[in-house]
Amino acid sequence: MPEIGDDRTADAERIGANADVEKSAWEATLSDMKAIAADLEAEGWTTLAVAAGDTAPENPDSGASDRFGLSHVIPGNDAEEFVRLFEAGGFPRYEVHRAEASSRVFLVTTLLDPDRKVAILVAGTFERRHATGCIRAAKEAGKMYTHVQKLDGTHLGSFEHDDYEKFFPEADRIEG
Repeated sequence: MPEIGDDRTADAERIGANADVEKSAWEATLSDMKAIAADLEAEGWTTLAVAAGDTAPENPDSGASDRFGLSHVIPGNDAEEFVRLFEAGGFPRYEVHRAEASSRVFLVTTLLDPDRKVAILVAGTFERRHATGCIRAAKEAGKMYTHVQKLDGTHLGSFEHDDYEKFFPEADRIEG
């Protein structure tokens, strides 16, 4: 029978091995976001590219509201620019660039306002195992949301998306 310390050592080794993989995946996600923003800017778009400090899949059972979707916490120094761009128009188009590494999902959500040629890009990562409730809510509603807030909980804006499968291509494998 293994000693308790042996389990902790195995866990530490697993976490350490995953940390390198996840760090590389996050760096690739940020690189992708910067490349997408640069391509848009070359086409004359105004962009705001933000790396979320935290991203969490929300579902109606996890909080005080019936809100669901991916909630991104952005740095305070990006909040004013986000609000300025968000309040000025609608963002009817979006793209999701997604990858998985270890037990995490890494994504860049690009929110597009073609009339103004404005794009907001948000990079985030979350543990796949925390997404089940969000996936169920999205499947039931037939849509998905992206929420952006500051660390203190101040809600900055939300976007509605008509295709939750762009965020969760495995959604059909999740029971209703």
